Amino acid sequence: MYTIKEYHLRMNYQPYPEHYWTQIEKNLNELKTSQQKLVAAFDADGTLWDADLGENFFQYQIDHKLVELPPNAFDFYLNMKEKNGDPREAFLWLAQINKNQRIEKVREWAKLAYESIQPNPIFQDQKKLVQLLMNHGVEVYIVTASIKWAVEPGALALGVSINNVIGVQTEIQDGIITDQGIFPITYRPGKVEALLQRTKGVAPFLSSGNSMGDFELLNAATHTRIAVSAASRDDHMYKTESELLTHAKNNNWLGHRFI
Repeated sequence: MYTIKEYHLRMNYQPYPEHYWTQIEKNLNELKTSQQKLVAAFDADGTLWDADLGENFFQYQIDHKLVELPPNAFDFYLNMKEKNGDPREAFLWLAQINKNQRIEKVREWAKLAYESIQPNPIFQDQKKLVQLLMNHGVEVYIVTASIKWAVEPGALALGVSINNVIGVQTEIQDGIITDQGIFPITYRPGKVEALLQRTKGVAPFLSSGNSMGDFELLNAATHTRIAVSAASRDDHMYKTESELLTHAKNNNWLGHRFI
């Protein structure tokens, strides 16, 4: 997974093995007989698409001088992200820089930033999975540590409502973005906490993610956990993706390399 500066599209993605689909549909059919509400949760960047929409949107804002930023803004963000080994302050800051902007304008920028990534970076088997789940009446949520507004265009491309995108954001008052954070920050256990708040305590039967930042989200799933990876060995995401795949192997989760 890449920042816009590092971005390289690889379109020859490997499909899921056929037995993955068999297992998912078996779980779906069994659970549907119970008449219970079914929820599925996906991380966004590196899980549903081969890009980081949050950082891509930030770079778009830098390039087009859309918001007031410090000098060397991307490096400023990366340094904040590494501070104390806790990136949550940096994730929230990417939302806070939109203070005093109209939400409609920020969503317009996010759409343009998403469309700047060509060809479309969505993993087609993940799109197929999302559509399968929705066809079975499953409530599909995208739970991301990127800012919510940056991820919404990707959700729409998958047929998922922006109301089902749970991400980092700040309060909006009268259509104007403020710098007041909304908590929990959707990173690691915060992803599960925010999801359960939205679903009124219903845990996902299926979760999918690509990094250790998604470990708690996958661990919260009741039936199907899918760890995915597309990072090359020289990519900064390779280590954390490999670690999650190791957990998947050790815990009998599903694991898959798209490349």
